[in-house]
Amino acid sequence: MPCYSCPAGMTILRLSISSGRSGVELARSFYDEIIAHARQDAPDECCGILAGDGDGRIVRSYRATNIEHSPYRYNVDPRELLRIYNQIEGQGWELRGIYHSHTSTEAYPSPTDVRLAGWPDAYYLIASLKDPEPVLRAFRITEGTVSEEPLRIVED
Repeated sequence: MPCYSCPAGMTILRLSISSGRSGVELARSFYDEIIAHARQDAPDECCGILAGDGDGRIVRSYRATNIEHSPYRYNVDPRELLRIYNQIEGQGWELRGIYHSHTSTEAYPSPTDVRLAGWPDAYYLIASLKDPEPVLRAFRITEGTVSEEPLRIVED
């Protein structure tokens, strides 16, 4: 499957979400990391990748550089994406999710997010810093259709 932000010619061969599971179960430490990353990069959007094991558990969060350096858009640095993907594959994990922040709007995919969503099997997690209390939500984006998925934060 081609990736809009991958280095030229790169194809991602293995992206899957564990069947039989609905939504995302995220350890509190990963939630805290995503929110901290969003706050650190504000007012620009942050972005990162979530890796999971064969049972669908998120096992690692990778911060990535938003090469747009924009409060309205994100794009993962293609070299970082390749490095992260190779690390994920080397561990026998799978890419489970892509996260980014919205610094002044709600945690819902923007029209740009939907248009550029190139990973139909991944969850898209969006952290909103619009209000004093951050909000994190999970979505699937497939062929322009957005569906919100349950997000459960569990203690480590």
